[in-house]
Amino acid sequence: MAKILLVGAGFYRHIFDLQLAGARAAIEAAGHYHDLIEVPGALEIPAAIAMAAESGRYDAYVALGCVIRGETYHFEVVSNESARAVMALSLDGLPIGNGILTVENEEQALARADPARKNKAGEAVAAALAMLALRQTFA
Repeated sequence: MAKILLVGAGFYRHIFDLQLAGARAAIEAAGHYHDLIEVPGALEIPAAIAMAAESGRYDAYVALGCVIRGETYHFEVVSNESARAVMALSLDGLPIGNGILTVENEEQALARADPARKNKAGEAVAAALAMLALRQTFA
């Protein structure tokens, strides 16, 4: 049984709650255990994963959050830098599923977060578990 850490940004609480439901259902369906930590926003997710990884308590990680395009360049900064940092951690060997939604509007976010619709959080859990299995293959 793997121990997975869900790291989520609750900035858009109603979207995050949907993501959390989808991720938890996927983890439970796969027979694994999880913990949850929340951070203020998407930019803080990679740092939290890096801190948790130093503890050695978790086998895999799932990043959950949402960035909705606004009127300023901030969307690009948050979207690009959170994705870049999650990828850097992955390249360092951490099994991470990236479920940070980067969308144009709330409608797109809700469609992707809803477990009964696109369930991108469930897909992120599946990706983390696949990468964990791959890492175990090479251990």
